Amino acid sequence: MGEIMEQANTLLIPSNHEVKIIDRREIHLSGIKKITSFDHEEFLMETTMGILLLKGSGLEILKLDTHDGNVRIKGKINSYQYLENKVKPKEESFMAKLFK
Repeated sequence: MGEIMEQANTLLIPSNHEVKIIDRREIHLSGIKKITSFDHEEFLMETTMGILLLKGSGLEILKLDTHDGNVRIKGKINSYQYLENKVKPKEESFMAKLFK
């Protein structure tokens, strides 16, 4: 896992961004600059079009092309969302819970 994160942090800057979801069980992404964090339920990625949050279950990387900025992820895809700021969602939800 450390090797994948090391590779993910060295992605070249691609020129376009594309998202393709196949039957909610696989997602193909292009234009990925950096994978900030990931686990089996969430991927946080920096794309050429902004910060992308992918949520699901059983998520895992099938293919990571650091040269072209392409990523394939399998698992159950529940949602994806572009975030306006760079604060990690897990930190926000923790803080929200703390101050309730």
